[in-house]
Amino acid sequence: MDAAVGNAVNTSMIMNQAQTAQQAQMEIFKDALDNQKQQVAALMESAMAGSGAESGSNLASEGHLGTQVNTYA
Repeated sequence: MDAAVGNAVNTSMIMNQAQTAQQAQMEIFKDALDNQKQQVAALMESAMAGSGAESGSNLASEGHLGTQVNTYA
């Protein structure tokens, strides 16, 4: 009977440690997602600011070139 109780306690401890490790991994994952969200938001904001009328870099409205991407060398 003592071996069964010992095994149950060991299994419980291992499960508790695994749950703690999983929670830590999820926190790191959430932080990484938040960082990516901020980076994408900043990138989109800069892209929108760079394509506005105030910068004079509007895309062409007709033709084969310059209607999708506006780049400068």
